[in-house]
Amino acid sequence: MSKELKRSGYHSVNLIKTPLGTRIHIKAERPALVIGRHGQTIKYLTTVFREKFMLENPQIEVIQLDEPSLSAKIMANKIASAIDRGIRYRSAVNVAFRRIMASGAVGAEILISGKLISKRSRSVRFREGKMIKSGYPKEIFVDVGKDFALLKTGIVGVKVKILQPNYVGADVISIKEDIAEKLMEGRRKEIAETQQTELVTEAVAEPENKSEEGIEGEKTGEEN
Repeated sequence: MSKELKRSGYHSVNLIKTPLGTRIHIKAERPALVIGRHGQTIKYLTTVFREKFMLENPQIEVIQLDEPSLSAKIMANKIASAIDRGIRYRSAVNVAFRRIMASGAVGAEILISGKLISKRSRSVRFREGKMIKSGYPKEIFVDVGKDFALLKTGIVGVKVKILQPNYVGADVISIKEDIAEKLMEGRRKEIAETQQTELVTEAVAEPENKSEEGIEGEKTGEEN
């Protein structure tokens, strides 16, 4: 599927078996290219699924991706295509990073391997934002995609990892709005009570000060 639908921005395929046959959901960036002119590509894929994979009555449905920039497979394909066209790999990586982070990704990592400049192969790793390397969250929130570019010097491999926007780490603190509103309301009451107490204290202290001033005045008159 990746080879046949490379130009259409192929992302993934999902098979659902039903009593009436097998429903095949294909996710891609450009569904029009998956369907083809007059549905020729869909007919070809239906034949392949029926004859090669022995699926009874395959029904293909093409779904457009909401955010293609969050698909590691699509972004790896775009970087590999840019390198194949002669664009410098650093420029291709910078453009990919801008698209990925603008789509709301928490972080991304891109690995380029092959004969990039000299005749000797080497690997260059680029990172942006946050990336998790192990544990159960990695299996859920990190999308991984691979592709390659065929140059005169040899094959250049591209590997992309994207940490999805719905990732919530253990170091992230979030407060619910209703709880925050209750806390703010309690704080407002405390401030109001404190201000009222200060006003009462000042009102009680003023007569005492006046009486002391009167006594001092009387004593001064007697002395005179």
